[in-house]
Amino acid sequence: MSFQGSCHCGAVTFTVNADLPHEALSCNCSICRRKGLLLAFFPINTFVLNSGEALLRGYTFNKHIIQHQFCQTCGTEAFAYGKGPDGSEMCAVNLRCVPDLALESLQVHPYDGANA
Repeated sequence: MSFQGSCHCGAVTFTVNADLPHEALSCNCSICRRKGLLLAFFPINTFVLNSGEALLRGYTFNKHIIQHQFCQTCGTEAFAYGKGPDGSEMCAVNLRCVPDLALESLQVHPYDGANA
């Protein structure tokens, strides 16, 4: 299975070649808290950017481990690139940007990114 997502204006679209997740991470770091991100992590080879590459702008902070990607038109962060604890390339998908996912069905796990 696969699922799709997009930024608010629809210019940046993506597909994840995986099942819809049942769990999400809610991080309290300074950026995730302010943006209200609900994240799920996928191996980079399951992520396909379908459109909007030229509209993406990256942002890193703190340890510069995660490259937050946002649409320069609408400002939405639909996903981020980074590395998992084992060093493997991954993509963190903002599940709020996946219209086919019932957010209330997710088991949300807090993550203390503010003190990581």
